[in-house]
Amino acid sequence: MATIPPTPPSPGVGNRRKGGKALPRLPPSAFSPPASGTSERFPLPPSPSTVHPEFVVDAHVVIDKPDATLASWKKEAGQALGGRTGGVVLTLPATEPEKFVAELQAKDPGVPILSLMVPFDLETAHNELPPYASGLSIPISLSTSFSKSTPEAVASLKWALAQGRPVDIDVLAALSDSAFEGFEDLLSKAIADLPSVPPIIISSLLPPPHDLSLSIVKLMKHPSYRAFQSQTAALSLFPELYIKFLPPSWDAPTPATPSEPTSAASEDPKYKQLKEWKRRVKMYLGPVMEAFGYQRIIFGSSPSPASHSLSLAGDWYEIARESLAELGVEQEFIDAVFCENARKVYGS
Repeated sequence: MATIPPTPPSPGVGNRRKGGKALPRLPPSAFSPPASGTSERFPLPPSPSTVHPEFVVDAHVVIDKPDATLASWKKEAGQALGGRTGGVVLTLPATEPEKFVAELQAKDPGVPILSLMVPFDLETAHNELPPYASGLSIPISLSTSFSKSTPEAVASLKWALAQGRPVDIDVLAALSDSAFEGFEDLLSKAIADLPSVPPIIISSLLPPPHDLSLSIVKLMKHPSYRAFQSQTAALSLFPELYIKFLPPSWDAPTPATPSEPTSAASEDPKYKQLKEWKRRVKMYLGPVMEAFGYQRIIFGSSPSPASHSLSLAGDWYEIARESLAELGVEQEFIDAVFCENARKVYGS
């Protein structure tokens, strides 16, 4: 009778019999709270009310009152913002900007000016910068507003970008689908064939105008919010684009932050209004953060010139800062949005 040879062992059997590879062991310190000397509890994250950037570069300062100056703006900004100001991007008035520049150069502004924003009309042909913008010791940037895409607007924007300086575009209002397609078309045609494209900064998008009477629950499912999300994602595909984080046009003044919040303050209508604003700001801030990242969001304290809502610089700084901090971002994010991004875009 033939003998059947034994079945050879499958590869690895011997190894498996020897036992699996020993897993690395975590040190006991991984399961223990950090030594504090006074407490055995894990430290809590810092309160959003205490998270500040080391310095602030305010990238949107508008002085549109006859007797206003940068000194009066700094006083309005308060200690939290004014005391940390490392520079401002100052918007020149549309009327008599040359007079404003002459007065600015004649006396110490009291605040470091990172850049002067020179206005231009998107529907007007341009061949050169205005005379008052030539020979300035302060770097300039250009600013305009968008209403519709036309051949004249494309030519004007292409001229502005060819100057090699940052260009701010205020979209003025929430864009319909057709208007947004026109805006994308304007950007695409204007940057075509340019050897290099300077930063393009969009205003009035973060946060966009909307109706405060619309509850947050309804807003989350509202067509306008879904359009905002899709438009934000589409704009982020333009690598040259930045978004300005400005006071919104919500037909209401920006609420002030209580100087010393207490348990009783939570029942105060003003405190509730403040919390409601921050909830709405975070709803719009979240999609922009996901699409653009912290490297392309820039803080500014003045609302769009088209806005009719009163907003004090210090009040908006507190809301913007706490809204961002409450999303649990790192200190690096805070510093970038409130300082470093503006320095990078406007300072060179």
